[in-house]
Parts: sequence; structure tokens; C-alpha cells
Amino acid sequence: MAVLGMDQHENGAIAAAGVLRDAGMEVIYLGRFQLPHHIVRAAIDEDVDVIGVSVHSWEYRPLIPELMKRLEEEDAGIPVAVGGSILTPADEEELARAGVAATFGPACDPNTIVARIRALVAD
Repeated sequence: MAVLGMDQHENGAIAAAGVLRDAGMEVIYLGRFQLPHHIVRAAIDEDVDVIGVSVHSWEYRPLIPELMKRLEEEDAGIPVAVGGSILTPADEEELARAGVAATFGPACDPNTIVARIRALVAD
């Protein structure tokens, strides 16, 4: 899990990491100020099942497509889940078109997050 770009709002990422850990998942938290190439390299090196990206600013718009492109170039096959308090239904549709496997907007409850991440890992 990482906070993308210059977005410094990490409370949501830390909370989501805790929810996933409490559900028995291993979480590797890269922290703030991560760029797509850092996230992809860490995901491959750590052999992760899902990449979680926390977004609380507009920066995800140019960076998510770059992240998806780098994953494709690496033929990594790792699904990406994006969550954040700023995501609207229109944003979620845009992210789905970009290839993001799951999105979690501001009203998403912890049980839904856990269930959807488990479903991504099971696929």
C-alpha cells in the first residue's frame, strides 16, 4: 500500500492498512510520496497479490495510468485497488476504464474493503 505522488494525506492509508492487517492480511506500507515506478518495483520485489493506492488529492489522475502502464510493461499481473475520500462515482468509472480492479470511495465500510480485496486475491 502506498500514497501516490505528492499527496501527503496518509491517515486513510494507515487506517486501511490496519483494517487489512486485522483481517489477517500481510500489508507492506510504502508510505507517502511514492511514484509509479517505486510502487511497481516494490510490488514485484515483495511478490504482492494486490497493490493498494491511497488517493486524497488530484494527482492520481496522471499517475494511475502511468502505474498501470508500468505494471503492463513488467507483465506483473497484479491487480490495483484505489481508495480515497475524494473519489466520486465518476472517478471510480474512470479508474475502472484505466484498469483499476477495485475502488473504495469515502462511504466504503471496512468489511466491504476486506471482502473485495479477498475476492481480488482469489481470482
